[in-house]
Amino acid sequence: IAKELLNGQHVVLVRSEDVVISGSLYRNKLKYATFKKKTMNSNPRHTGAIKHPRAPAKILWRTIRGMIPHKTARGGAALDRLKTFEGIPHPYDQKKRMVVPSCLSVLRLRPERRRCRLGDLSTEYGWKHGSLIERLEKQRKVKSEVYYKKKTAVKRAKADALKTVKLSAADQEILSKAGFA
Repeated sequence: IAKELLNGQHVVLVRSEDVVISGSLYRNKLKYATFKKKTMNSNPRHTGAIKHPRAPAKILWRTIRGMIPHKTARGGAALDRLKTFEGIPHPYDQKKRMVVPSCLSVLRLRPERRRCRLGDLSTEYGWKHGSLIERLEKQRKVKSEVYYKKKTAVKRAKADALKTVKLSAADQEILSKAGFA
């Protein structure tokens, strides 16, 4: 993803709560606890100095930021091309989605290795919107299923209509000249 951003692609990551992390939930909780413990060196009481994100989308955004030279103009522009979301919000639920095959946990992690979801880690550290996102995703899936059934019915009806239609020789010749036969 970082390489695509640096190459100029706009990337929108949806369903960030379902991202799989290698390692057990317990181990990742320990790693995140050490990250949370970090404070500002000049005055450690300033708790607002370092922001520790709780939401899965923000954690994923910050992880990708670590793969990009974000302090340069090129890296900053690349980060501006990245959007991360929990669930699939409105404009993106109607767009074609793409899975990056090289990032699938089936191909990346050996079967006996432990793994955990980013949403579970976020819930452990204070992210409170997991149930809301789950409910919205169920509603989206119902709408998506209705749309898909309607789309396949229209496609089937069009295929049946094309089978039953009879064209005259003159019409067939006109269509072949236009490149539709």
